[in-house]
Amino acid sequence: MEWVEMVCADLREDAALSGGFNGIGFSQGGQFMRALAQRCSTPRMNNLISLGGQHQGVFGLPNCPSLSSSTCERFRRLLNYAAYKDFMQNFLVQATYWHDPLNEEAYKNFSTFLADINNERTVNQTYINNLQLLNKFVMVRFNNDTIVQPVESQWFGYYKPGQDKETYTLRESNLFIEDRLGLKKMDDEKKIVFLKCMGNHLQFTKEWFKTYLFPYLT
Repeated sequence: MEWVEMVCADLREDAALSGGFNGIGFSQGGQFMRALAQRCSTPRMNNLISLGGQHQGVFGLPNCPSLSSSTCERFRRLLNYAAYKDFMQNFLVQATYWHDPLNEEAYKNFSTFLADINNERTVNQTYINNLQLLNKFVMVRFNNDTIVQPVESQWFGYYKPGQDKETYTLRESNLFIEDRLGLKKMDDEKKIVFLKCMGNHLQFTKEWFKTYLFPYLT
């Protein structure tokens, strides 16, 4: 989280951003840009665009269909064992948003990044207040994604606790129902935009980008 604070400090010193700015995050940059919006109210982020972000984390290796491959499953179990160790959380970025649905308690207790910005352990009202400052929170899901498992994470969905086959949507999650991050309020106010792209991870055309994302960048 110290990197978020460093970026926040740099942005505050940039006079060109005094009137606010639009944030766009690609892949894991989506959740890091959201962390910036939640932790830093000055300068204000007007719109946040997340392309293929993993807002509920990941549980699988890129291009490795763990549900149908014994090799992938063995690698995933190995990651489960190591992901929440201090040295992994401190030195491997991907470990900070590894979300094990088979052991939700381990995730909530030992995830140093994602569990915090998703208000999984305690409710940080500052995160809620700052996220409410957004005009729009745009989440792009790549329907043919082979990198992010599950793809529902790109829209704040995830595997139902205790298994890794069935998924829930954002609106079905406790995070939304209990409004632990203010997303229900934002949804009611039509501040959340769900966009689909049919390509693989981050595969989009210039025309698609101009048509669907330019309106949130001007």
